[in-house]
Amino acid sequence: MDLKVPITVTDELSDEVITATALLNLASGEIHRVEYVDYDADMQGFPWESDDYEFTSGVLSNNGKDVEFSVHVNKTTGQYSVSATELLEIKVRAAALFAGVAPKDMLAKAEGAAAPGTPRGPGRQGPLH
Repeated sequence: MDLKVPITVTDELSDEVITATALLNLASGEIHRVEYVDYDADMQGFPWESDDYEFTSGVLSNNGKDVEFSVHVNKTTGQYSVSATELLEIKVRAAALFAGVAPKDMLAKAEGAAAPGTPRGPGRQGPLH
C-alpha cells in the first residue's frame, strides 16, 4: 500500500521563496523526492543553508483544496520531515477538507457515536452486550 502523497514544499528566505515538489509519507512523516522548481541546489546550495533562511512549509492539495503544514528540516542530513503531531493534524484536516466535512462536525459525530444510548445500527437501541 502506497502511503506517499504529492505535496508542494516552500522554503522561505528573507527575499525569496523557493518551491519544490515532493512526496509525503503519511505513515512516517518523511518527505522524499524533493525536486526544486527553477532552482539549482547543486549550484546555489540548499535553501536551508542560506544565511537568510527563515522556515519551510508544505501544502497537500486535492481538487483545489489545500492543507498547509509546517515542515522540519534536519540541517545535518538535509532530510525534510513532518513531526508526528503535525502528521496527525494533517491527516485529520485533510480527511475533513477533502471529504467536505467540517472538523467540528467530525468531532460531533465521534462524540455522538461514543455517547451511551446512541443507536448502534438499524433499529438498535442502547449498548451492545
